Parts: sequence; C-alpha cells; structure tokens
Amino acid sequence: MRNIHFIAIGGAIMHQLALALQRQGYQVTGSDDEINDPAKSNLLAAGLLPEKFGWFPEKITGATPPDAIVLGMHARADNPELIAAQKAGIPIYSFPQYVYEVSKNKKRVVVAGSHGKTTITSMIMHILKHQGIQFDYLVGARVAGFEQSVQLSDAPLIILEGDEYPASVVEKRPKIFFYHPHISVLSGIAWDHINVFPTYENYFSQFIQYLQGMDKGTSVYYNNEDTEVARAITTCGAEIEATPYQTPPFHYEDGFPVMDTVAGPVKVSVFGRHNLLNMQAAIDVCMELGVSEANCYQAIASFTGAARRLEKVKEDKNLLVYRDFAHAPSKLKATLNAVREAYPTHHLIACFELHTFSSLNAQFLSEYGHSMDAADEAIVFFSHHALSMKGLPNLDPAVVKQYFDRDDLNIIDNKSILEESVQIMVAGKEKPVFLLLMSSGTFDGIDWNAVSSQ
Repeated sequence: MRNIHFIAIGGAIMHQLALALQRQGYQVTGSDDEINDPAKSNLLAAGLLPEKFGWFPEKITGATPPDAIVLGMHARADNPELIAAQKAGIPIYSFPQYVYEVSKNKKRVVVAGSHGKTTITSMIMHILKHQGIQFDYLVGARVAGFEQSVQLSDAPLIILEGDEYPASVVEKRPKIFFYHPHISVLSGIAWDHINVFPTYENYFSQFIQYLQGMDKGTSVYYNNEDTEVARAITTCGAEIEATPYQTPPFHYEDGFPVMDTVAGPVKVSVFGRHNLLNMQAAIDVCMELGVSEANCYQAIASFTGAARRLEKVKEDKNLLVYRDFAHAPSKLKATLNAVREAYPTHHLIACFELHTFSSLNAQFLSEYGHSMDAADEAIVFFSHHALSMKGLPNLDPAVVKQYFDRDDLNIIDNKSILEESVQIMVAGKEKPVFLLLMSSGTFDGIDWNAVSSQ
C-alpha cells in the first residue's frame, strides 16, 4: 500500500501523518473542504496541498486509484470520496488504525488519559533523544527539538500519544483501542467529550475497555493520586503489570521546582505539581526502556515543555504572560494551582476561553464549579462564532457565571471588551502580574504580546 489518499488531510495530526508517509517514500494525495495554518503552509511546502478545497470522488475512481484511504474524524458519513472508496472496496483506515499498520512490528508505548498526555509523551521523547535512542513518535503538539509531530522510520520503537476520542465516522471506537501497547501510561480520568460520551460512566468505561483489551503482561504505569485511575486499575480485571506513580519529592527555588532525588537535587525547567507528576511517569517508562535513573534526571532537567503547555508568551519587568491548553475543569484547576504555588507573590489573573463542544454546552458547565478559585481575578470568555460553528445555542453570561460559582467572575462574549478588560486588569498593579491564558482555541485571534503593565 504505497499510494495513500487522505480524506480530511488538513487535520492537525492527519496532515503530519501525511507528511511522515511522504518522507517514507509513499505516494500521498489528499482532500479537505477547509485547511488552515499551520497545516496549509506545511502541506504547500511539501507539495501536498490540494489544488482546490472540497471533495472529489474522481480522486478515488480515476485511472490510478489509491491503495488505501486514511479517513479523518472531520469527514462525515456522507462524504462523496468516502462513499466512492466504500463502493470501490478500497481499504479504509482511521489514522490510529493506519499508524498501527505501519508500526505493528515495533515496540509501542502509548500515553493515555484525560490530561497530561501530550506533556508525558513529550518528556519521554526528550529523554530518549537525549540518550541517542532511535524511535518513532506521534504527539499532539510541537515539541522543542523535533521538527514535526509525527515521525515514521525503521526504528524499533514508537511513542504514541493516545486519545480517547473516536477514530473516525466509520470506526467510532476510541483511538487508543487500536494501538495495542506493550507499555502504557494512564495519567488521569476526568469526564470530557460530552458530545460523544453523554455520561461520566460511559466515558469511564472507555478506559476500562482499553485496559481489558491489552495483552497479558502489558506494563501500565498509572497515576496513583487519581482515585478514578486507581478504580479503573483495580476493577478492570485485566492481567496487566500495573505500577503506580506519584508526585516525586521537590521544593521550589525562584519559581521553578527542584526535584529531591537519590542522585541529589535536580532543577527542572517546567513548574507545577502536575508536571512533576507527569515527569515521574515519563521517567518510569524510560527506565523500563533501558535508560538509567541518573540519565533520566540528567535529560529531564533541560525539558522546556510542549507548545501551549504552560508556555511563556511574554515577560516584562512586572508582567509574565503564559498560555496553556487547559480547557477541562481538572486541567484548569491543575494549571491554576501550579502557577499559584510557583508564583505566590504575583497577582494572578486567569483568562479562560470556553471553546470545546463540552465547555460550550450548558449540560457540562456545572463541572466547572470553583475551577478558577485560585486566581486573584478571573475572566471567562466565549465567542458566539464558536457556538454557531458547533451548532450550539447561545449562552447566557449570567448562567455561565452561576456554574463557575465565583461571585466576582467576569463573563465576556466580545473580543474587543476582552482585550480592554485584560489591559485594565494588568496595568497599574503594585505587585508583579501573572496573566494566565487558558484555551484550546485562540481567543478569536487576540495578540497577547500587545498587553502591557504600563
């Protein structure tokens, strides 16, 4: 199968997989009805950007039909190219199914869970690269030191960020079901993706099924500080080798943690208890892969984080601006608590955008109660355009405020008012200010570098 066609090639991971296969010598084509940057620029540079946006069945039924289809989650069941491929009997894979096909002879490490997946995956990649170990990978963000987020080669090992979201419109089981790990991490379980998993127990059951689908003796490192993860491990009935991990001992110096290890103090470049917890999971995995504990500590000291995971946007004399991908309630709490602990003398302003289907859904908003209490001042922003794009009804700001259960919370649904409000909050404070921006979106494209404490 050397001639591969991507339906919905513009996705964040889809286009990276397409580029990885092209680098491997595959003949790659693709279609999509809309492609935005960075995918658009990346595909254009590689000569893979479709000449026209839209769906064209003739790409499937032409003189040289593809050997296989990789189907993105963005494609609907009535997609003309999908229907043409089904009629022609061409093999159709979701991207996790195809990744498994090209990695089934490798040792597979899968990082799963509701939060921390990208960071743990990135930390494992960082340690392995530091040690000169050859490996392939798939990760959901840009990672310092790596040119792309998907790499496929003849390496005997692959590190995979596992996602519980459905694989495609044809194959609606979670992506993690298809990777069949030899080693896995289970980082946390907190209800998400309400559009797919309408109840918490339905969501929880996906992780039970993931564990039950593992081969006997599979190594699973699990977050023992998460009661739901511990419940999944003890009730799944799978014959796995389950090993708990927890936050390692550490203390703070100048806003950053110093790990108190058997090899002595190790100062690291990311902060927050949740990141120290993630770090422990990555170290445990790398030790099983043959890296010594001392070399793990040496490597992890220089890890600076994955894109949009407590990533510094700007630093002035009296202002720090960071952004984070936090969007689920548990992620908001962990990120805010991390900043509060690392910067106790700063005035913490938290700005959170409701952007995912779950967060914009009134049925799910009650999960956010007290999630922003750690901030000195807090804003929740939502865009009416985002609601429209997701087919959701308008939200009443008063109702949103009620769900967060914070009396002084600012609810804003206008980009210009948000920019003005943040600037007013930031300016003229006696204490240094830490502005924390949390979203899986872009706050309607606001340039946060323009914010000033003057």
